[in-house]
Amino acid sequence: MGVPQVVIVGRPNVGKSSLFNWLAGRRLAIVDDRAGVTRDRVTQLVEYDDRFVELVDTGGIGIVDADNLTEHVERQIQIAIDSADVILFVVDTRAGLTPMDSDISQRLRNVPAPVICVANKADAPSLDVQADEFYKLGRDPIIRVSAREKRNRDELWSAVFAALPKQVDEETPADPVMKVAIVGRRNVGKSTFVNTLSQTERMIVSEVPGTTRDSVDVRFELDGQAMMAIDTPGLRKRKSLANDLEYYSLHRAQRSIRRADVVFMFFDAAEPVSQVDQQLCAYIDENSKPCVFVVNKWDLYTGKVSTEEWAQYLHDEFRTMRHVPIAFITGQTGKNIKALVNHGQMLFKQARTRVTTGELNRVLRAVIERNPPPLYKNRRPKIYYATQVGIEPPTIVLFCSDPSAISPNYQRYLIGALRERLPYAEVPIKLYTRSRSADGAEKRPKEPPLFDDQAVPVAKRRKGEAADAEIPLPTDWQEDADADFDELPDDEE
Repeated sequence: MGVPQVVIVGRPNVGKSSLFNWLAGRRLAIVDDRAGVTRDRVTQLVEYDDRFVELVDTGGIGIVDADNLTEHVERQIQIAIDSADVILFVVDTRAGLTPMDSDISQRLRNVPAPVICVANKADAPSLDVQADEFYKLGRDPIIRVSAREKRNRDELWSAVFAALPKQVDEETPADPVMKVAIVGRRNVGKSTFVNTLSQTERMIVSEVPGTTRDSVDVRFELDGQAMMAIDTPGLRKRKSLANDLEYYSLHRAQRSIRRADVVFMFFDAAEPVSQVDQQLCAYIDENSKPCVFVVNKWDLYTGKVSTEEWAQYLHDEFRTMRHVPIAFITGQTGKNIKALVNHGQMLFKQARTRVTTGELNRVLRAVIERNPPPLYKNRRPKIYYATQVGIEPPTIVLFCSDPSAISPNYQRYLIGALRERLPYAEVPIKLYTRSRSADGAEKRPKEPPLFDDQAVPVAKRRKGEAADAEIPLPTDWQEDADADFDELPDDEE
Protein backbone atom coordinates (compact mmCIF):
# COMPACT_ATOMS: atom_id res chain seq x y z
CA MET A 1 0.00 0.00 0.00
CA GLY A 2 1.01 3.63 -0.35
CA VAL A 3 1.97 5.89 2.53
CA PRO A 4 -1.21 6.23 4.65
CA GLN A 5 -2.89 9.62 4.59
CA VAL A 6 -4.04 11.19 7.87
CA VAL A 7 -6.39 14.06 7.06
CA ILE A 8 -7.22 16.88 9.50
CA VAL A 9 -10.71 18.39 9.16
CA GLY A 10 -12.96 20.63 11.21
CA ARG A 11 -14.69 23.97 11.29
CA PRO A 12 -12.62 27.20 11.13
CA ASN A 13 -10.47 28.27 14.08
CA VAL A 14 -10.39 25.00 16.00
CA GLY A 15 -6.59 24.83 15.64
CA LYS A 16 -6.22 22.47 12.67
CA SER A 17 -3.10 24.16 11.31
CA SER A 18 -1.55 24.38 14.79
CA LEU A 19 -2.20 20.67 15.24
CA PHE A 20 -0.69 20.00 11.80
CA ASN A 21 2.49 21.94 12.58
CA TRP A 22 2.79 20.29 16.00
CA LEU A 23 2.46 16.75 14.63
CA ALA A 24 4.74 17.51 11.68
CA GLY A 25 7.38 19.00 13.99
CA ARG A 26 7.77 22.01 11.68
CA ARG A 27 5.94 25.27 11.06
CA LEU A 28 4.46 24.51 7.63
CA ALA A 29 0.86 25.70 7.72
CA ILE A 30 0.01 29.34 8.40
CA VAL A 31 -1.55 29.84 11.83
CA ASP A 32 -3.75 32.93 12.22
CA ASP A 33 -6.76 33.91 14.29
CA ARG A 34 -8.61 34.90 11.13
CA ALA A 35 -10.85 32.21 9.65
CA GLY A 36 -10.16 30.92 6.17
CA VAL A 37 -6.36 31.29 6.04
CA THR A 38 -5.89 27.67 4.89
CA ARG A 39 -7.45 27.08 1.46
CA ASP A 40 -5.49 24.39 -0.35
CA ARG A 41 -4.47 21.07 1.08
CA VAL A 42 -1.08 21.19 2.82
CA THR A 43 0.75 17.87 3.06
CA GLN A 44 3.84 16.69 4.91
CA LEU A 45 5.49 13.31 5.34
CA VAL A 46 5.80 12.58 9.07
CA GLU A 47 7.77 9.82 10.79
CA TYR A 48 6.72 8.58 14.22
CA ASP A 49 7.90 5.43 15.94
CA ASP A 50 9.60 4.19 12.71
CA ARG A 51 6.39 4.52 10.69
CA PHE A 52 5.58 7.08 8.02
CA VAL A 53 2.28 8.81 7.31
CA GLU A 54 1.33 11.68 5.05
CA LEU A 55 -0.33 14.38 7.14
CA VAL A 56 -2.87 16.56 5.30
CA ASP A 57 -4.19 19.93 6.54
CA THR A 58 -7.43 21.27 5.04
CA GLY A 59 -9.43 24.48 5.06
CA GLY A 60 -12.21 25.14 7.53
CA ILE A 61 -15.48 23.41 6.65
CA GLY A 62 -18.32 25.91 6.32
CA ILE A 63 -16.16 28.98 5.79
CA VAL A 64 -17.44 31.70 3.46
CA ASP A 65 -14.28 32.80 1.66
CA ALA A 66 -13.77 36.53 1.24
CA ASP A 67 -12.31 36.03 -2.25
CA ASN A 68 -15.18 33.85 -3.49
CA LEU A 69 -13.07 30.71 -3.31
CA THR A 70 -15.48 28.77 -1.09
CA GLU A 71 -16.18 26.27 -3.86
CA HIS A 72 -12.46 25.68 -4.39
CA VAL A 73 -11.81 25.21 -0.64
CA GLU A 74 -14.72 22.78 -0.33
CA ARG A 75 -13.51 20.75 -3.31
CA GLN A 76 -10.03 20.44 -1.79
CA ILE A 77 -11.55 19.30 1.52
CA GLN A 78 -13.66 16.65 -0.21
CA ILE A 79 -10.67 15.35 -2.20
CA ALA A 80 -8.73 14.99 1.06
CA ILE A 81 -11.62 13.18 2.76
CA ASP A 82 -12.04 10.79 -0.18
CA SER A 83 -8.36 9.82 -0.13
CA ALA A 84 -7.98 9.59 3.68
CA ASP A 85 -6.96 6.44 5.53
CA VAL A 86 -7.71 8.10 8.88
CA ILE A 87 -9.54 11.38 9.57
CA LEU A 88 -8.78 13.60 12.55
CA PHE A 89 -11.99 15.51 13.27
CA VAL A 90 -10.79 18.51 15.31
CA VAL A 91 -13.06 20.35 17.74
CA ASP A 92 -12.46 23.21 20.20
CA THR A 93 -12.55 22.19 23.86
CA ARG A 94 -12.85 25.78 25.10
CA ALA A 95 -15.63 26.78 22.69
CA GLY A 96 -17.61 23.58 23.26
CA LEU A 97 -19.96 21.78 20.89
CA THR A 98 -21.38 23.94 18.08
CA PRO A 99 -24.04 23.27 15.42
CA MET A 100 -21.28 23.27 12.79
CA ASP A 101 -19.46 20.49 14.67
CA SER A 102 -22.66 18.44 14.57
CA ASP A 103 -23.07 19.06 10.84
CA ILE A 104 -19.49 17.99 10.14
CA SER A 105 -19.90 14.87 12.27
CA GLN A 106 -23.02 13.96 10.31
CA ARG A 107 -21.15 14.48 7.03
CA LEU A 108 -18.38 12.12 8.16
CA ARG A 109 -20.76 9.29 9.07
CA ASN A 110 -20.78 7.90 5.53
CA VAL A 111 -17.01 8.14 5.08
CA PRO A 112 -15.38 4.67 4.98
CA ALA A 113 -12.18 5.86 6.70
CA PRO A 114 -12.08 5.71 10.52
CA VAL A 115 -12.69 9.06 12.23
CA ILE A 116 -10.94 10.14 15.44
CA CYS A 117 -12.41 13.07 17.35
CA VAL A 118 -9.58 15.32 18.58
CA ALA A 119 -10.55 17.82 21.27
CA ASN A 120 -7.91 20.52 20.81
CA LYS A 121 -7.11 23.43 23.15
CA ALA A 122 -7.33 21.25 26.25
CA ASP A 123 -4.33 23.20 27.56
CA ALA A 124 -4.47 21.75 31.07
CA PRO A 125 -5.86 18.56 32.69
CA SER A 126 -8.53 20.68 34.36
CA LEU A 127 -10.06 21.33 30.92
CA ASP A 128 -10.31 17.65 29.97
CA VAL A 129 -13.77 17.29 31.50
CA GLN A 130 -15.12 19.97 29.15
CA ALA A 131 -14.38 17.66 26.21
CA ASP A 132 -16.95 15.15 27.49
CA GLU A 133 -19.59 17.24 25.73
CA PHE A 134 -18.34 15.94 22.37
CA TYR A 135 -19.49 12.41 23.21
CA LYS A 136 -22.89 13.69 21.99
CA LEU A 137 -21.44 13.40 18.48
CA GLY A 138 -21.25 9.64 18.89
CA ARG A 139 -17.47 9.61 18.62
CA ASP A 140 -15.55 7.36 20.98
CA PRO A 141 -12.91 7.80 22.20
CA ILE A 142 -12.29 11.53 22.43
CA ILE A 143 -8.55 12.33 22.31
CA ARG A 144 -7.85 15.46 24.38
CA VAL A 145 -4.80 17.37 23.18
CA SER A 146 -3.25 20.81 23.16
CA ALA A 147 -1.12 21.77 20.19
CA ARG A 148 -0.16 24.94 22.02
CA GLU A 149 0.97 23.22 25.22
CA LYS A 150 2.10 20.02 23.45
CA ARG A 151 -0.16 17.77 25.51
CA ASN A 152 -0.92 14.10 24.72
CA ARG A 153 0.94 13.84 21.41
CA ASP A 154 1.84 10.18 22.02
CA GLU A 155 -1.76 9.35 22.89
CA LEU A 156 -2.97 10.87 19.62
CA TRP A 157 -0.37 9.04 17.53
CA SER A 158 -1.28 5.76 19.26
CA ALA A 159 -4.92 6.28 18.30
CA VAL A 160 -3.92 7.07 14.71
CA PHE A 161 -1.82 3.95 14.25
CA ALA A 162 -4.47 1.79 15.91
CA ALA A 163 -7.00 3.07 13.35
CA LEU A 164 -4.76 2.69 10.28
CA PRO A 165 -5.31 -0.34 8.03
CA LYS A 166 -3.11 -3.24 8.99
CA GLN A 167 -0.02 -3.62 6.83
CA VAL A 168 -0.35 -6.58 4.50
CA ASP A 169 2.35 -9.22 4.78
CA GLU A 170 4.66 -8.65 1.82
CA GLU A 171 5.03 -12.41 1.30
CA THR A 172 1.30 -12.98 1.03
CA PRO A 173 0.38 -13.53 -2.61
CA ALA A 174 -2.22 -11.13 -3.91
CA ASP A 175 -4.12 -10.94 -7.17
CA PRO A 176 -5.82 -7.54 -7.05
CA VAL A 177 -8.21 -6.32 -9.71
CA MET A 178 -6.66 -3.46 -11.65
CA LYS A 179 -8.94 -0.42 -12.00
CA VAL A 180 -8.36 1.59 -15.18
CA ALA A 181 -9.87 5.06 -15.60
CA ILE A 182 -10.58 6.00 -19.23
CA VAL A 183 -10.38 9.79 -19.44
CA GLY A 184 -10.21 12.45 -22.11
CA ARG A 185 -12.15 15.30 -23.63
CA ARG A 186 -15.42 14.84 -25.46
CA ASN A 187 -15.83 12.50 -28.42
CA VAL A 188 -12.36 10.95 -28.41
CA GLY A 189 -13.81 7.41 -28.46
CA LYS A 190 -13.71 6.40 -24.80
CA SER A 191 -17.06 4.59 -24.76
CA THR A 192 -16.30 2.83 -28.06
CA PHE A 193 -13.04 1.64 -26.52
CA VAL A 194 -14.86 0.28 -23.44
CA ASN A 195 -17.41 -1.54 -25.62
CA THR A 196 -14.62 -3.13 -27.65
CA LEU A 197 -12.80 -4.03 -24.46
CA SER A 198 -15.81 -5.70 -22.85
CA GLN A 199 -17.06 -7.13 -26.19
CA THR A 200 -20.55 -5.90 -25.41
CA GLU A 201 -22.68 -2.84 -26.12
CA ARG A 202 -22.08 -1.77 -22.54
CA MET A 203 -21.92 1.97 -23.20
CA ILE A 204 -24.06 4.25 -25.37
CA VAL A 205 -21.96 5.32 -28.35
CA SER A 206 -22.98 8.44 -30.24
CA GLU A 207 -21.43 11.19 -32.32
CA VAL A 208 -23.20 13.65 -30.00
CA PRO A 209 -20.56 14.95 -27.54
CA GLY A 210 -21.33 14.39 -23.87
CA THR A 211 -23.37 11.18 -24.21
CA THR A 212 -21.73 9.66 -21.12
CA ARG A 213 -22.81 11.72 -18.10
CA ASP A 214 -21.47 9.65 -15.22
CA SER A 215 -18.52 7.43 -14.42
CA VAL A 216 -19.45 3.81 -15.14
CA ASP A 217 -17.55 0.72 -13.96
CA VAL A 218 -17.26 -2.12 -16.48
CA ARG A 219 -15.72 -5.42 -15.41
CA PHE A 220 -13.94 -7.45 -18.09
CA GLU A 221 -11.38 -10.22 -18.47
CA LEU A 222 -8.30 -10.49 -20.66
CA ASP A 223 -6.34 -13.74 -20.80
CA GLY A 224 -8.11 -14.89 -17.64
CA GLN A 225 -7.16 -11.73 -15.72
CA ALA A 226 -10.10 -9.75 -14.27
CA MET A 227 -9.97 -5.96 -14.54
CA MET A 228 -12.25 -2.96 -14.08
CA ALA A 229 -12.59 -0.17 -16.65
CA ILE A 230 -14.01 3.13 -15.41
CA ASP A 231 -15.55 5.05 -18.31
CA THR A 232 -15.71 8.76 -17.47
CA PRO A 233 -17.65 11.67 -18.96
CA GLY A 234 -15.94 13.66 -21.69
CA LEU A 235 -14.81 17.03 -20.36
CA ARG A 236 -14.61 20.53 -21.74
CA LYS A 237 -13.31 23.85 -20.44
CA ARG A 238 -14.76 25.04 -17.15
CA LYS A 239 -16.23 28.19 -18.63
CA SER A 240 -18.11 26.00 -21.11
CA LEU A 241 -19.89 23.93 -18.45
CA ALA A 242 -23.51 24.29 -19.47
CA ASN A 243 -25.36 23.06 -16.40
CA ASP A 244 -25.12 21.36 -13.03
CA LEU A 245 -25.13 17.92 -14.68
CA GLU A 246 -21.90 18.69 -16.54
CA TYR A 247 -20.43 20.30 -13.43
CA TYR A 248 -20.93 17.12 -11.42
CA SER A 249 -19.67 15.02 -14.34
CA LEU A 250 -16.38 16.89 -14.05
CA HIS A 251 -16.04 16.01 -10.36
CA ARG A 252 -17.00 12.38 -10.96
CA ALA A 253 -14.29 12.15 -13.60
CA GLN A 254 -11.74 13.56 -11.18
CA ARG A 255 -12.90 11.14 -8.50
CA SER A 256 -12.48 8.26 -10.97
CA ILE A 257 -8.88 9.31 -11.58
CA ARG A 258 -8.22 9.34 -7.83
CA ARG A 259 -9.58 5.83 -7.27
CA ALA A 260 -7.98 4.29 -10.37
CA ASP A 261 -4.81 2.22 -10.33
CA VAL A 262 -3.89 3.20 -13.90
CA VAL A 263 -5.22 5.98 -16.13
CA PHE A 264 -5.61 5.78 -19.92
CA MET A 265 -5.50 9.39 -21.10
CA PHE A 266 -7.18 9.51 -24.53
CA PHE A 267 -6.28 11.86 -27.39
CA ASP A 268 -7.87 12.15 -30.82
CA ALA A 269 -5.24 11.53 -33.51
CA ALA A 270 -6.82 14.22 -35.70
CA GLU A 271 -6.95 16.91 -33.01
CA PRO A 272 -4.21 18.93 -31.30
CA VAL A 273 -3.74 18.92 -27.53
CA SER A 274 -6.36 21.17 -25.91
CA GLN A 275 -6.62 23.09 -22.66
CA VAL A 276 -8.85 20.32 -21.30
CA ASP A 277 -6.12 17.77 -22.07
CA GLN A 278 -3.63 19.96 -20.20
CA GLN A 279 -5.94 20.18 -17.17
CA LEU A 280 -6.58 16.43 -17.10
CA CYS A 281 -2.90 15.55 -17.36
CA ALA A 282 -2.07 18.04 -14.61
CA TYR A 283 -4.67 16.33 -12.40
CA ILE A 284 -3.27 12.87 -13.19
CA ASP A 285 0.25 14.12 -12.43
CA GLU A 286 -0.89 15.81 -9.20
CA ASN A 287 -2.36 12.53 -7.99
CA SER A 288 0.73 10.51 -8.99
CA LYS A 289 -1.20 8.02 -11.09
CA PRO A 290 0.46 5.62 -13.53
CA CYS A 291 -0.71 6.68 -16.97
CA VAL A 292 -0.66 5.73 -20.65
CA PHE A 293 -1.18 8.38 -23.33
CA VAL A 294 -3.58 6.74 -25.79
CA VAL A 295 -3.78 8.21 -29.29
CA ASN A 296 -7.10 6.89 -30.61
CA LYS A 297 -8.55 6.74 -34.17
CA TRP A 298 -5.06 6.14 -35.52
CA ASP A 299 -6.45 4.39 -38.62
CA LEU A 300 -7.84 7.74 -39.81
CA TYR A 301 -4.48 9.45 -39.43
CA THR A 302 -1.99 6.83 -40.60
CA GLY A 303 0.41 8.18 -43.19
CA LYS A 304 -0.12 11.84 -42.32
CA VAL A 305 2.36 11.85 -39.45
CA SER A 306 4.58 9.21 -37.87
CA THR A 307 4.13 7.73 -34.41
CA GLU A 308 7.55 9.14 -33.49
CA GLU A 309 6.42 12.68 -34.35
CA TRP A 310 3.21 12.31 -32.33
CA ALA A 311 5.15 10.89 -29.37
CA GLN A 312 7.61 13.80 -29.49
CA TYR A 313 4.68 16.22 -29.68
CA LEU A 314 3.11 14.77 -26.53
CA HIS A 315 6.41 14.74 -24.65
CA ASP A 316 6.95 18.39 -25.56
CA GLU A 317 3.44 19.29 -24.36
CA PHE A 318 3.75 17.40 -21.06
CA ARG A 319 7.37 17.79 -20.00
CA THR A 320 6.79 16.61 -16.43
CA MET A 321 5.32 13.33 -17.77
CA ARG A 322 8.08 12.19 -20.11
CA HIS A 323 8.12 8.82 -18.40
CA VAL A 324 4.55 8.11 -19.59
CA PRO A 325 4.34 5.47 -22.35
CA ILE A 326 2.34 6.21 -25.52
CA ALA A 327 -0.01 3.81 -27.35
CA PHE A 328 -1.59 4.19 -30.79
CA ILE A 329 -4.88 2.34 -31.15
CA THR A 330 -8.11 2.12 -33.11
CA GLY A 331 -10.84 1.63 -30.54
CA GLN A 332 -13.55 0.73 -33.03
CA THR A 333 -11.66 -2.19 -34.58
CA GLY A 334 -9.72 -3.22 -31.51
CA LYS A 335 -6.30 -2.68 -33.09
CA ASN A 336 -3.53 -2.62 -30.44
CA ILE A 337 -6.06 -2.69 -27.57
CA LYS A 338 -4.74 -5.94 -26.08
CA ALA A 339 -1.19 -4.57 -26.10
CA LEU A 340 -2.45 -1.40 -24.41
CA VAL A 341 -4.18 -3.31 -21.61
CA ASN A 342 -1.13 -5.53 -21.10
CA HIS A 343 1.02 -2.41 -20.79
CA GLY A 344 -1.44 -1.05 -18.22
CA GLN A 345 -0.98 -4.26 -16.23
CA MET A 346 2.78 -3.78 -16.37
CA LEU A 347 2.42 -0.23 -14.98
CA PHE A 348 0.17 -1.58 -12.24
CA LYS A 349 2.91 -4.04 -11.22
CA GLN A 350 5.61 -1.35 -11.41
CA ALA A 351 3.64 0.93 -9.09
CA ARG A 352 3.36 -1.93 -6.56
CA THR A 353 7.07 -2.80 -6.68
CA ARG A 354 9.20 -2.44 -3.57
CA VAL A 355 13.01 -2.51 -3.71
CA THR A 356 15.28 -3.27 -0.79
CA THR A 357 17.13 -0.50 1.00
CA GLY A 358 20.42 -2.07 -0.03
CA GLU A 359 19.57 -2.11 -3.73
CA LEU A 360 18.17 1.42 -3.59
CA ASN A 361 21.30 2.80 -1.95
CA ARG A 362 23.69 1.01 -4.30
CA VAL A 363 21.98 2.76 -7.21
CA LEU A 364 21.74 6.05 -5.34
CA ARG A 365 25.45 6.02 -4.47
CA ALA A 366 26.44 5.66 -8.12
CA VAL A 367 24.01 8.38 -9.17
CA ILE A 368 25.39 10.83 -6.58
CA GLU A 369 28.99 10.02 -7.45
CA ARG A 370 28.26 10.88 -11.05
CA ASN A 371 26.59 14.20 -10.22
CA PRO A 372 26.83 15.28 -6.56
CA PRO A 373 24.31 17.75 -5.12
CA PRO A 374 25.13 21.40 -5.88
CA LEU A 375 26.63 23.71 -3.31
CA TYR A 376 24.21 25.35 -0.91
CA LYS A 377 25.45 28.39 1.03
CA ASN A 378 29.00 27.48 -0.01
CA ARG A 379 28.70 23.96 1.39
CA ARG A 380 27.81 20.71 -0.27
CA PRO A 381 24.97 18.91 1.53
CA LYS A 382 25.53 15.38 2.81
CA ILE A 383 23.22 12.59 1.66
CA TYR A 384 23.25 9.66 4.07
CA TYR A 385 20.86 7.05 2.70
CA ALA A 386 17.41 6.46 1.23
CA THR A 387 14.63 4.00 1.90
CA GLN A 388 11.36 3.12 0.18
CA VAL A 389 8.44 3.63 2.55
CA GLY A 390 5.45 3.04 0.29
CA ILE A 391 4.06 1.79 -3.01
CA GLU A 392 1.35 3.01 -5.42
CA PRO A 393 3.23 5.22 -6.11
CA PRO A 394 6.73 4.13 -5.08
CA THR A 395 7.64 6.55 -2.28
CA ILE A 396 11.26 7.18 -1.30
CA VAL A 397 12.60 9.12 1.68
CA LEU A 398 16.06 10.66 1.26
CA PHE A 399 17.88 11.32 4.55
CA CYS A 400 20.33 14.21 4.33
CA SER A 401 22.03 16.87 6.42
CA ASP A 402 19.71 19.68 5.27
CA PRO A 403 16.51 19.02 3.26
CA SER A 404 16.36 22.65 2.08
CA ALA A 405 19.77 22.21 0.42
CA ILE A 406 18.46 19.51 -1.96
CA SER A 407 16.93 21.75 -4.62
CA PRO A 408 13.85 20.82 -6.71
CA ASN A 409 16.00 20.55 -9.84
CA TYR A 410 18.34 18.10 -8.16
CA GLN A 411 15.39 16.12 -6.82
CA ARG A 412 14.02 15.84 -10.37
CA TYR A 413 17.42 14.65 -11.51
CA LEU A 414 17.47 11.98 -8.77
CA ILE A 415 13.96 10.80 -9.62
CA GLY A 416 14.82 10.48 -13.29
CA ALA A 417 18.07 8.65 -12.59
CA LEU A 418 16.42 6.26 -10.12
CA ARG A 419 13.57 5.63 -12.54
CA GLU A 420 16.08 4.56 -15.20
CA ARG A 421 17.85 2.08 -12.91
CA LEU A 422 15.03 0.70 -10.72
CA PRO A 423 12.06 -1.49 -11.71
CA TYR A 424 9.55 1.37 -11.95
CA ALA A 425 10.68 3.12 -15.10
CA GLU A 426 7.29 4.33 -16.32
CA VAL A 427 5.38 5.27 -13.18
CA PRO A 428 5.44 8.36 -10.92
CA ILE A 429 7.86 8.35 -7.99
CA LYS A 430 7.43 10.42 -4.85
CA LEU A 431 10.63 11.68 -3.25
CA TYR A 432 10.75 13.24 0.20
CA THR A 433 13.82 14.76 1.86
CA ARG A 434 14.27 14.44 5.59
CA SER A 435 16.86 15.42 8.19
CA ARG A 436 18.91 12.58 9.59
CA SER A 437 17.08 12.85 12.93
CA ALA A 438 13.32 12.77 13.45
CA ASP A 439 13.22 16.18 15.15
CA GLY A 440 14.99 17.95 12.29
CA ALA A 441 18.31 18.47 14.12
CA GLU A 442 21.40 17.12 12.38
CA LYS A 443 23.10 14.18 14.05
CA ARG A 444 26.43 12.63 13.17
CA PRO A 445 25.55 9.32 11.44
CA LYS A 446 27.06 6.04 12.53
CA GLU A 447 27.86 5.23 8.89
CA PRO A 448 29.60 7.65 6.51
CA PRO A 449 27.27 9.47 4.09
CA LEU A 450 26.89 8.26 0.52
CA PHE A 451 28.57 11.50 -0.50
CA ASP A 452 30.47 14.08 1.55
CA ASP A 453 32.50 17.21 0.98
CA GLN A 454 35.72 15.39 0.16
CA ALA A 455 36.78 14.83 -3.41
CA VAL A 456 37.02 11.04 -3.12
CA PRO A 457 33.59 9.35 -2.85
CA VAL A 458 33.01 7.40 0.34
CA ALA A 459 32.14 4.26 -1.64
CA LYS A 460 35.74 4.08 -2.92
CA ARG A 461 37.31 4.44 0.53
CA ARG A 462 35.59 1.54 2.29
CA LYS A 463 37.84 -1.47 2.77
CA GLY A 464 36.97 -4.51 0.77
CA GLU A 465 34.23 -2.79 -1.17
CA ALA A 466 34.61 -1.99 -4.83
CA ALA A 467 33.29 1.30 -6.10
CA ASP A 468 30.16 1.14 -8.23
CA ALA A 469 30.70 1.70 -11.92
CA GLU A 470 29.35 4.83 -13.49
CA ILE A 471 25.74 4.48 -14.53
CA PRO A 472 24.71 6.26 -17.75
CA LEU A 473 21.82 8.59 -17.06
CA PRO A 474 19.05 9.83 -19.36
CA THR A 475 19.85 13.03 -21.23
CA ASP A 476 16.79 14.94 -20.03
CA TRP A 477 17.65 14.51 -16.36
CA GLN A 478 21.33 15.22 -17.02
CA GLU A 479 20.32 18.61 -18.43
CA ASP A 480 18.19 19.36 -15.37
CA ALA A 481 21.08 18.53 -13.07
CA ASP A 482 23.66 20.50 -15.08
CA ALA A 483 21.42 23.57 -14.97
CA ASP A 484 21.27 23.26 -11.22
CA PHE A 485 25.03 23.13 -10.72
CA ASP A 486 25.55 26.70 -11.89
CA GLU A 487 25.61 29.27 -9.11
CA LEU A 488 22.20 30.80 -8.62
CA PRO A 489 21.20 34.08 -6.98
CA ASP A 490 20.11 33.70 -3.38
CA ASP A 491 16.44 34.15 -4.22
CA GLU A 492 16.56 31.23 -6.64
CA GLU A 493 18.69 28.90 -4.55
